[in-house]
Amino acid sequence: MDALNQISTTLALTMGLAWASGINLYATLFTLGYLANTGNIDLPPDLQVVANPMVMGAAGIMYCIEFFADKVPGVDTGWDALHTFIRIPAGAMLAAGAVGDLNPAVELAAAIMGGGLAAGSHATKAGSRVLINTSPEPFSNWIASIGEDILVITGVWASINHPVLFLIALAGFIVLMIWLLPRIWVGIKKVLIFIGNLFRDESPPTGENPPH
Repeated sequence: MDALNQISTTLALTMGLAWASGINLYATLFTLGYLANTGNIDLPPDLQVVANPMVMGAAGIMYCIEFFADKVPGVDTGWDALHTFIRIPAGAMLAAGAVGDLNPAVELAAAIMGGGLAAGSHATKAGSRVLINTSPEPFSNWIASIGEDILVITGVWASINHPVLFLIALAGFIVLMIWLLPRIWVGIKKVLIFIGNLFRDESPPTGENPPH
């Protein structure tokens, strides 16, 4: 039973950090560092650096920037696009570090799974934001952003304190993600086609001068 608990605890932390990183990396790092410094978790050796005050300070500053950037329609999509190259590798690294000092094969497997999960949660978050931004009012964007922050902080805490429940919830999220992503992609293509038609309608016919 102890071995099973250890496996579920390690798996929940590994996948939890990867999943959360795909949504909000800086909130994940800051929450993990805070829980470590308050004695709520003993971090594996490869993750102890996140409890360093300098790392927490940098994560906190970047979270504050993201908090406001993520509330502005359009800016949030640009921010997500940029962080495609940050969240996914970071999710893979955190997943590898969370398994502890076992062996290179286990760490590589954790990195592969963690990177894939971070990519999935990032795509779901970024894609849904593109669709939400089609709404003329900003409130849905604010609600989505605040909800994501709460989800990440709660998820990291749950992956540490209630690993089995978290893994069940994560399995549900993965099923939902598999169902949602194709529909999000269809919606994004419709948005792109609509924008493309707007530009074509504004362009003057070939061979004609634009009106003065």
